[in-house]
Amino acid sequence: MSKQDKETRAVTSHDIHLDGDYATWIADLKHRYRTAQVKAAVRVNAEKLLFNWQLGRDLVLKRAEQRWGTGVVEQVSLDLQRAFPGEKGFSCANLWFMKKWFLFYSNEDAMQKLYQLGREIGSQKLYQLGGEIERQKLHQAGAELPLPFAFVPWRHHVEIINRCGSIEEALFYIGQTIEQGMSRAALINCIKADLYRNQGKILNNFPEHLPALQSQLVQEVLKENYDFGFATVGHSLYSEAELENALTKDVTALLLEMGTGFAFVGRQKEILVEGRSRKIDLLFYHIRLRCYIVCEIKVKAFEPEFAGKLNYYVNAVDELMKSPDENPTIGLLICSDMNKTDVQWSFRGIGTPMGVATYNNIRIKDALPTGEQLRERMELLQKELRRTKRLFNNQHNDDE
Repeated sequence: MSKQDKETRAVTSHDIHLDGDYATWIADLKHRYRTAQVKAAVRVNAEKLLFNWQLGRDLVLKRAEQRWGTGVVEQVSLDLQRAFPGEKGFSCANLWFMKKWFLFYSNEDAMQKLYQLGREIGSQKLYQLGGEIERQKLHQAGAELPLPFAFVPWRHHVEIINRCGSIEEALFYIGQTIEQGMSRAALINCIKADLYRNQGKILNNFPEHLPALQSQLVQEVLKENYDFGFATVGHSLYSEAELENALTKDVTALLLEMGTGFAFVGRQKEILVEGRSRKIDLLFYHIRLRCYIVCEIKVKAFEPEFAGKLNYYVNAVDELMKSPDENPTIGLLICSDMNKTDVQWSFRGIGTPMGVATYNNIRIKDALPTGEQLRERMELLQKELRRTKRLFNNQHNDDE
């Protein structure tokens, strides 16, 4: 053992000369370790999912309930919990989900679509995520885990099979989860907003003003309708300012509804044009699209003049904020309603990429009495009850 190995001291930086090669090496080490962390997490997830898949398969193929009785699932749950007291996931409800999961996908048509999904996502991306898991094969008998499943957490799978009505819809959300790394909250939000049916249907002029690939990506990101059910306004005749306040009160919920990749830049973002102040309702930046998204909110149905104002703001952001290496700014107008022909005609002559969507489910605050008002009403009620009781007693005494 060297003298340095026997030293007792705090480790600090000293006696070194750092250069570009060292910085490159350290950056490479960090990248390799993060990759190893991701691969390890995916492998652990894949092994647990494989167990769940095979347990669900066993309950189906062994005809467990017919063979051992209707309470066999509960018994298996109890036996596994006794055997592995520190492990989660062996509840009776979870075992039923495993069976439902296997049944949902265990037919030849579903398996072929899963295989196709794996090819569409790309073997390179899957290899980067999970290494040797990429080499797993599909098996008609369900002995091995279908490849795309390995990259989606279990609770995501449960939400998908409980909320989706078809294999196609379920596979859409599996693909979205893998491609965008969606959290469970984001996934639930997308399903509630019916992203499967709404995605790509927003009225827009993107093909006319964006390269084909960028146009497709933007249409995948923006929705036809936005569910603002997380926002509450004070009354039914709310203004645009009140709606903006309600939406930005919970920015996290707003970003979840907008979709993965949105970053909130600001509300009423001010721009100065030759000394005159203009304000953009909501301004976002999208990481994946690498562009700003100007969002104008209207509490009434679409009017043609809305397009002109949005066009102005998009041009202003392009001129004042967009850097040369960023993609063109996108305009997004969200209205309470729209007429398709009005929107299409308004796009003619517009030189900037923009789309028009709608919103719904704004909550109106209940006009409930305050605590003080409730106390006053209770006191009045008690007084009325006492008065009624006195009158009753007096009447009773007179009758006697």
